[in-house]
Amino acid sequence: MRFQEKLHEYSKEEIWEEYCGFLTLSKEGFMDIQKRLLMEQIELWSSCGLGQSILKGKHPRTIEEFREMVPLTTYEDYAPTLLSKQTGDLPGEPVLWVQTTWEGGVHPIKVAPYTKGMLDTFKHNVMSCLILATSRKKGDFDISVTDHMLYALAPLPYVTGLLPLLFKDEIDIEFLPSVRDAVNMSFKERNVQGFKLGMKKGIEYFFGLGSVLYYVSQSITSMPLGRKKSLKDRLSSISPKMMARYMVAKKKCRKENRELLPKDLFQLKGFMCAGTDNRCYKEDLERMWGIPPMEIFAGTESTCIGCETWSREGVYFLPDACFYEFIPENELDKNLADPEYQPRTILWDEVVPGGVYEIVLTVLKGGAFARYRIGDMFRCTGIGSQLENNQIPRFQYIDRVPQVIDIAGFTRITENSINQAIELSSLPIAAWTAKKEFTDNNRPYLHLYVELERDNLAGSAVSIRILQDQLGIYFRYLDQDYEDLKKILGVDPLKITLLKCGTFETYRRRFGTPIRSMNPGSREISDLLGCHQGGVGKEVFRNEWV
Repeated sequence: MRFQEKLHEYSKEEIWEEYCGFLTLSKEGFMDIQKRLLMEQIELWSSCGLGQSILKGKHPRTIEEFREMVPLTTYEDYAPTLLSKQTGDLPGEPVLWVQTTWEGGVHPIKVAPYTKGMLDTFKHNVMSCLILATSRKKGDFDISVTDHMLYALAPLPYVTGLLPLLFKDEIDIEFLPSVRDAVNMSFKERNVQGFKLGMKKGIEYFFGLGSVLYYVSQSITSMPLGRKKSLKDRLSSISPKMMARYMVAKKKCRKENRELLPKDLFQLKGFMCAGTDNRCYKEDLERMWGIPPMEIFAGTESTCIGCETWSREGVYFLPDACFYEFIPENELDKNLADPEYQPRTILWDEVVPGGVYEIVLTVLKGGAFARYRIGDMFRCTGIGSQLENNQIPRFQYIDRVPQVIDIAGFTRITENSINQAIELSSLPIAAWTAKKEFTDNNRPYLHLYVELERDNLAGSAVSIRILQDQLGIYFRYLDQDYEDLKKILGVDPLKITLLKCGTFETYRRRFGTPIRSMNPGSREISDLLGCHQGGVGKEVFRNEWV
């Protein structure tokens, strides 16, 4: 039975229990689901060619043996099988494949197989998110088959392109523009057409990357209503209801001496955002649309695994998409210091409030990935909520792991990709470190601290400008997403600070170890600048990666 049929056949309480009942599971009940599904997955995964390529002949029979025998994995462990799409070696038959950026310039893409069981779970969990996006309290939601969603999603083969297909299986929500038309349009064309259709039909839902939502929201009310068209054409392209709302809104904005905002024209039922750096945009998005966006956590390899609720207190993980393990921060630090160190993990019911963790996933329902490090960091914001009447952990998404710099959900910049850009540019860079930092208005950017070779002049504005221009060219060459990022943010996402010769060696001698190449702590950056200036830095920057 489709979801829209359930809207007529069942009460709200029954629908809520089916899709959102996980919120009031006990810890034991949640873990019972996790363990039962993991045992099913262990049998499938351990018997397939992909699983055996990692297990090397071992066959775990319990969850404890599984966690002991299967090492923590990364995409390199799966690439030979998945990139060549060797379906016979997989634990489940793929229905389709999705893809995303792997590592700009080094590995262009990574692909992930989706089984029917994964897609069914994904579809169910997406509907759970839609219900919670429209809820204002437990058991209350507002969804109609006449609703419209503004299309701000990347099409297939990216995972967001699955969402319209999953929704179509469950409910006749109309996308603006239609998916069939949107896939053949540029990003700008989709925005313009979506706005025009929204002015005729209304917009009830908006979902996308936080940075993209912000970009679209900024441009949406500045789009012309067809001033060059005749009055008859303009009236035919806008519903009388929306025209009346527009006229009232313009009058109100003139009186209040402010710009027209999306909330003046549209009354969203559900506002959902995904991706990294959402915290940089949430406040502005709420100001523009009148309701706070609800954060969803999903990924190419993981599918949809968690979302916030009406309280916006944190992300709750869904129990049936993946089996969750967590690397505590102190274990991650050991791994960063020694890449050969195998960090220990804890389970979902062992996290503590305030704890910072790298998440590790085993994809259920015939998924390919086991004990997989997707490269994302979470903080446990609490266990149990009075507002939601539960006793389970909730989480705040922090960022990518320190080895990766992701700007606004568009880039995956690594040490390898920076080294490759420097090598291709032939710039005389002797040493560097890179850190994700934020502007005064809380927008993310990549900050490179570089030292030139001794036989090159350093410190002039011309030198910095050359570095900025040349490295920018090669970042764009290596990573198309980097170019898209510049368009979306409207600013150059790269900033360079030039340090005098010998700064990095002074740091190494003074502190006994080289500074980390990717995302060193704010204390370390301050000390590096102190070495550049001839002293030890004392200022602690606010741009700590966590």
